[in-house]
Amino acid sequence: MTDIIRITTSSKERDFSMFLNIDEAFRIMEQLADVTLRRLLDNEIFELDPGLQDPTQITKRDLEARAQSEFFRAFFRLPGKEKLHEVADCSLWTPFSRCHTAGRMYTSDSYICFASKESGCCNVLIPLREVVSIEKMEDTSLLPNPIIISIRSKMAFQFIELKDRESLVENLLLRLKQVNTSNPVHYNCLEKKETNSLVFHSTCVFSDCESRDLGMVASQSEDKSEGEKESSHLLNVEALRSVFHQSGAEGSDFRMSREQIKERLWNDHFAEYGRTVCMFRTEKIRKLVAMGIPESLRGKLWLLFSDAVTDFASHPGYYGNLVEASMGKCCMATEEIERDLHRSLPEHPAFQNETGIAALRRVLTAYAHRNPKIGYCQSMNILTSVLLLYAKEEEAFWLLVAVCERMLPDYFNHRVIGAQVDQSVFEELIKERLPELTEHMKDLSTLASISLSWFLTLFLSIMPLESAVNVVDCFFYDGIKAIFQLGLAILEANAAELCNSKDDGHALMILSRFLDHVQNEESPLPPIGNHHAFFSDDQEPCPVTEIADLIRDSYEKFGDHSVEQIEHMRYKHRIRVLQNHEDTTKQNVLRVVIPDVSILPEELEELYDLFKREHLMSCYWQGMRPVILRHDPSRPYAEQYRIDSQQFTNLYKLVSPWTCGEHTQIVAERTFRLLDENMDHLIEFKGFASCLDVMYNGEMNEKINLLYRLHIPPALTENEKDSQSPLKNPLLSTSRPLVFGKTNGDTVDYQKQLKQMLKDLAKEKDTKTEKAMPKMSQREFIQFCKTLYSMFHEDPEENSLYQAIATVTTLLLQIGEVGQRSSSLGSGSDEFTEDVHSEASASDQDIVFTDTVKTTHKETPSLPVTEGNWIISFEQILASLLTEQSLVNFFEKPLELKPKLENAKLNQYCLKTNGMSDQSLAEHMKLNTQ
Repeated sequence: MTDIIRITTSSKERDFSMFLNIDEAFRIMEQLADVTLRRLLDNEIFELDPGLQDPTQITKRDLEARAQSEFFRAFFRLPGKEKLHEVADCSLWTPFSRCHTAGRMYTSDSYICFASKESGCCNVLIPLREVVSIEKMEDTSLLPNPIIISIRSKMAFQFIELKDRESLVENLLLRLKQVNTSNPVHYNCLEKKETNSLVFHSTCVFSDCESRDLGMVASQSEDKSEGEKESSHLLNVEALRSVFHQSGAEGSDFRMSREQIKERLWNDHFAEYGRTVCMFRTEKIRKLVAMGIPESLRGKLWLLFSDAVTDFASHPGYYGNLVEASMGKCCMATEEIERDLHRSLPEHPAFQNETGIAALRRVLTAYAHRNPKIGYCQSMNILTSVLLLYAKEEEAFWLLVAVCERMLPDYFNHRVIGAQVDQSVFEELIKERLPELTEHMKDLSTLASISLSWFLTLFLSIMPLESAVNVVDCFFYDGIKAIFQLGLAILEANAAELCNSKDDGHALMILSRFLDHVQNEESPLPPIGNHHAFFSDDQEPCPVTEIADLIRDSYEKFGDHSVEQIEHMRYKHRIRVLQNHEDTTKQNVLRVVIPDVSILPEELEELYDLFKREHLMSCYWQGMRPVILRHDPSRPYAEQYRIDSQQFTNLYKLVSPWTCGEHTQIVAERTFRLLDENMDHLIEFKGFASCLDVMYNGEMNEKINLLYRLHIPPALTENEKDSQSPLKNPLLSTSRPLVFGKTNGDTVDYQKQLKQMLKDLAKEKDTKTEKAMPKMSQREFIQFCKTLYSMFHEDPEENSLYQAIATVTTLLLQIGEVGQRSSSLGSGSDEFTEDVHSEASASDQDIVFTDTVKTTHKETPSLPVTEGNWIISFEQILASLLTEQSLVNFFEKPLELKPKLENAKLNQYCLKTNGMSDQSLAEHMKLNTQ
């Protein structure tokens, strides 16, 4: 059988075959799908990628470049705004192995990176702000096309076998100049004991100046104002761990000796591999990390591994300014922060004290002020608490930035899309690596829901702190890969018990007991009870697991997944997770709308799909749409999809039963203005569905009520185009006779009906308590009549409808003139008594009903020129329409929405494909400019 690509949508499956290169085609389709999803998740990032702005102009080269940039940023965990420029095969001199290591150089706006071809052999990350010089060396047979990159910490990197070396060096020097211009390096004229050289306050955190706050260099410089100095003194300049130092209990001498051994191993490693962010990252350093970073080096190494130190050094004074700007301001984020402050590691003495609480408040509030799109999300407090224990306050802030914006993208928002995608990836890894467990637990979503907190808090909320910090060590070095493999190791260690578990609650208890008994025998700190753990008061003893053994097992058994493999799985599962969210959004919206309308649920669901599709197609098929009108997933469910006037008009033409030929555009625009109650030029699905429900399922009085409101402000405006109509000479006249012949020869005298109607309406006003709608002027009434005439066009009963509406129109015009004359005679009070009708109004009514059959059409003005006080009410219009059975039949006949929906599914795409929507949009804009 021929290989196929199957695309599954919510309604059907489509198979594609006969590819020349099916792998390439699949990759392109996958990339296109990911582009679409990322666009829905974050419009702002896509504004930075001009090649992807117009979906009709995306090329294979654009997609490949984007995929390569995505991999580059994920592999080196760089900011999302970092743009990849060059990728070049080369070899790097690695002094620890005394040879050149083959690999690939990546250059971007602010970085030069290297990754060896052999996975894990050697990686290097060089921020351009650390670079002192980039030089071309003499080309020899042993060193072909070499360049030397020197950095501030007295290290140099030699790259050889670079093709197109000239242009590469030229581009690197240009970007180096731009970086140095925008981010000048600050340094202190302090001499090192060993080198007598300047100590640059760059990304080197291991020097004899360790006692100085790396990121506070600028904030402590001589040119600071006194106010800034006072402000900076409010910030903690030491890690909370050093302020609230805890001494260990029994076995502390052994533990301290283990710490000293680890420190010596790290110092030896620094001497050989480098001690800055530009260090050679090899398998050896991974093994040191897996053993657990010494307490004294933990915060500094977190800064280096995450490259938060570069952001830190590049933004002197930034955090202090954020604190100044954000403190004291009240918003939803600050309220949530205040609520969670005392729930953050309450068992640690640092957070039983106002010093720790105040620092935590400042960091979380400053970050919410920096990134209001994320603001504050639960679990950020736990993570930030631990960061403050091991890093100075400003360093902790930049570590939080690195985690939220680069290392765990899309994790910390109200939908936690990133975490859910990784849960779905985790399920796939369980199926692949733990088949026996998968066979027993058919529904792995239970394990995914249990493990969600593992990913959101990096095990800090469900494992003793002294053990969990070792997990955080691995995370900062290896990224999310470390959490995946540790999660698999935990499940494998408990596989036998999980296979015998009775239900979900039992499985949760097994994993909670296990994690609560993961200990760190080598930690110099005393054990701290886990406030967040479950079932810690076990009735039977639970075996203790050493964290170092658990981490070692995770690397040995499950550490073979590459960043590229994980990113590929994320592509696949992001589609499913986002679709699940879209389904949830739909169900929540429908749950709110269904009780208020009579449209069948299945039809309402199809209508929602059309509404959403119109929104998305108009947003992303038409490049002129501003970003603010695009999909905003941060809004409440009912407001996530909203449409503007043009989008509404497109939908109205497709599904509304009230089509009026060329007049449809005007009616649609009036309907939109009526529904746009808050005047933000956008309407939600509920308003759209309620309007259609009246058109299809409303009683006659509800339909006439809607039509009436479409022809008074705010729906009807003074805009000139509202008066345009295909009807050139409507037969509206106050001088037409009110005696009509019927088909059977009988006649009906409407004079009596008019007199009785006036009496009934006058009496009704006395008993009416609800607020009446505004009365309609003559101009508005004329527009109302034009719409009715247009609606009857091509109806099977067109002739009888025209005759009926002509009768009613004449009747209503005369009613309006009766009121106008009564008002002018001073008898337009709210009460019409029998005496008023018999005496004061009698002569006026006789004049109105004078037979004018002899008057020719040319002599009869079609519409009065001046309105004066001519008004008519909704009740009068409704009562008049009810006198004509053909009109009653028209408005009460049953209408089916289903055929319209089926037709709209086809035509909605055709409009876009044929460019009709763009043409109508251009016409719409042209009319607005006239």
